[in-house]
Amino acid sequence: MSSTASLGSLDPEKLSCNPPPVETITSLQEIPDGGYLAWSQVVGGFFLTFNSGGIINAFGAFQTYYETELLQNHAPSSIAWIGSVQGFLLLVIGVLAGPVYDLGHFRLLLYIGSLMVVAGMMFTSISTGYYQVFLAQGLLIGAGAGCFYVPGLALLSSYFNKRRSFASGIAICGSSIGGAVFPAVFRALQPRIGFGWATRVLGFICLANFLLTAAIMRPRPGTQTRRKLIDLAAWRSPPYTLFTASIFLGYIGLYIPYIYIGAFAQARVGVGSSLAFYLVSIMNGVSVIGRTGPSWVADKLGPLNTLIVCSFICSTLVFSWIAISSLAGLIVFAVLYGVFQGTLVSLPAATIPSLSPDLKRVGAHMGMGMSCAGVGMLAGSPIAGALLNLHTADFLRAQIFCGAIVFASGLGYTAARVAKVGYTLRAFA
Repeated sequence: MSSTASLGSLDPEKLSCNPPPVETITSLQEIPDGGYLAWSQVVGGFFLTFNSGGIINAFGAFQTYYETELLQNHAPSSIAWIGSVQGFLLLVIGVLAGPVYDLGHFRLLLYIGSLMVVAGMMFTSISTGYYQVFLAQGLLIGAGAGCFYVPGLALLSSYFNKRRSFASGIAICGSSIGGAVFPAVFRALQPRIGFGWATRVLGFICLANFLLTAAIMRPRPGTQTRRKLIDLAAWRSPPYTLFTASIFLGYIGLYIPYIYIGAFAQARVGVGSSLAFYLVSIMNGVSVIGRTGPSWVADKLGPLNTLIVCSFICSTLVFSWIAISSLAGLIVFAVLYGVFQGTLVSLPAATIPSLSPDLKRVGAHMGMGMSCAGVGMLAGSPIAGALLNLHTADFLRAQIFCGAIVFASGLGYTAARVAKVGYTLRAFA
C-alpha cells in the first residue's frame, strides 16, 4: 500500500470482515505478532502507561487530599480542573507527538517526557498554593506524559495485528496498576513523612520505570515517514469520525466516578476518610480485569462490538450508583465499574489502528483520535463538580449527567459499527 493512502479512500464494505491480512496493511516486513521482541515492547508499554495513565487515574486520591488539606479553601470543581488538564494534555499532546514519533524520534519523546514527569512530581512536592499545584501537577506532568503516551501505544501497534487488542490491553493495564499503587503509596507515606516526601517517592518510582522502559522499547525499522501534522483526509471516513466523536463523549463521563467516589463515600455513605481514599485504588486495581479479559475477547468478536456492550453496561452501573446508600453496595459498584470502565479505556488504542490500515499513519490517526478524548476528559470532571453540592451531599445531577453521556457514547460506537459493517450482527468490527 502506498504511504500516501488515507482513511478517506477506504471502502467501508472492505472493512466488514475479519481484520485484513498483514499484506494489505503494510508493505513493510511481516508484523511479528509475537516473539520476544514484540512482547518486550508490551512490557515497556506497561511501564509507560503506569507512569502516565496511572498518575491520571490516581488523581482522585489527590483530589480527596486537596479538598481536606492543602487546597481546602478551593471548590471541588476548581481542584478537579487540575486533574482534568492533566488528563487533557496526556491525550491531546499526541497530536504533536504523533508526527515526531512517525519521523523516528520515539526516544527523544521518551527522554523529554520522562524529565517533565519526574520534574513535575518534584515541583508538586514543594507546592503550597493552587496555582503551583496546577502548573506542576496539571501542566508539567500532563504535557510530559503526553509526549510518550500515544507514541508508546502507536509503537506497540506496529508489532501486532491479530493480537493487537490483547497486547494493547496488557500494556494499558499499567495505568490501572499505577492508579492503584500511587494512591496506596501516597496514603501510606503521607501521614508519616508528609505530603512533600510522599510525592517525591512517587517521582522516584516514575524515574525507575522510565529507566527500565528506555532499555526495552525499540521502534520497528522502516516505520518512519514524514507527514502532515493532521491528516484531514481521515475525517472523510464515517467510521473513524463517528468513533472519535464517541471517544470524546465517553471520556467526558468515564472518569467522573473515579474523581468523586471518595467524596460520595464520606458524604452519603458515612465512610471514614481512610477507606474512602482507597476506593480509587480498588477501582483501578480491578480494572486490570477489564483491560485484559475483554481485550482478549475483542480479538475474537471485534473491538467495536466489545466497546458497545461495555459502554451500555457502564451507563447502567452509573445510574445504579444513584440508589447506593451502603458501603457494601458502593464497593460492589466500584468493582464492577472499574472492570468495565477499564475496557472502555483500553480498547480505543487497539481500535484506531483497525480504522487506519496504513501503519505509517497510525501515529497521526491515533493522536487525532485520542486528542478528542482529551478534550472530553478536560470538560467532564469540572462539569460534574459544578453539578454536585458537597455541602448538602447532593450528587444526583452529576450522576445523571455521567450516566447519560456514557450512554450517548455507546450509541456513537453503535453508529460507527453500522457505518463500518452495516446492520449485520455477526460481523467482526
